Amino acid sequence: MGGGFRPKSVIAGFLAAANQKYLAEKEGIRVCQGNIWSQYAVDNQDGEGSICYPYYPSTEHFCKPAQSAGDFIDCVNLDGWTCDFLAARRQGQDWAASQRSRMGVGPIETIEWFGPEVGLAQIVETTAAHFDAGFTLNGWAWVTNSWEISLVPQIGHLEVLTRWTKRIRERWPSAECLTLGDFGSAFRAQYPNNENLRYRFVQRGTGIGGSEVPLEIRWFMCREFRLALLRSWREPGTERVIDFTRYDLPAREPKDMTRRWSLMGRINQKRTRPQDAPVRFDALPPDERALILKRFPELKT
Repeated sequence: MGGGFRPKSVIAGFLAAANQKYLAEKEGIRVCQGNIWSQYAVDNQDGEGSICYPYYPSTEHFCKPAQSAGDFIDCVNLDGWTCDFLAARRQGQDWAASQRSRMGVGPIETIEWFGPEVGLAQIVETTAAHFDAGFTLNGWAWVTNSWEISLVPQIGHLEVLTRWTKRIRERWPSAECLTLGDFGSAFRAQYPNNENLRYRFVQRGTGIGGSEVPLEIRWFMCREFRLALLRSWREPGTERVIDFTRYDLPAREPKDMTRRWSLMGRINQKRTRPQDAPVRFDALPPDERALILKRFPELKT
């Protein structure tokens, strides 16, 4: 970087745990966009399995939040592309069905494919899932649209980006637009470790692409695990567990040349394995239900 300059953050897409540790300890950079939440079968690397809001990564795996001082990396790990939670259950791109797993606020899968009007509607609704319901549930919210913003002029829809930011200013006038470095630094000042992380989200399908009506998804994320529940809001009793990934178990990153850097638990939302079939919450083992209810007691009902 030259001249002794050090930025507040690095945009990396995916960055392995050892590299994030090096970034913090050798370079003195404590914020990194080091995971792409739910990315699977897209581009040249899979990184499914992390939580989508900031956390400090474990030395065992960049998708795993550190569990204690023994595996703690002092580098805030940020997602780079906020997605529609329902679309993110997909694998990559289903061209025939117009379903993109990365659809959300990103311009490629949202504006380029669905056009300026439908694409903008999807971007605004993805933003609202965080700035409305997410803010109510968590007390704060953030939406990130990383380097692919630079591609908007190339796909001929620069005005969509302007209209999006204008909608944000009109609908959420107190929202701020921060660099990743400033946002990560503010998070780091508020949360010195992962102990008190409790993220909750709920989103209903928009009817665009893979975000189906009448589905509703609920996500619960913390230091020890992530949990997703899916239901039809028109049909009582249909809610099922579609993802339960534990972080309090050992994990390891691959040692060979491979695209497979995902961290998949008992049940994974992408449904790439026979064991990923949705199950009722009470079908989980008692010890796992107890772990979930300890962190999110509201799920007792």
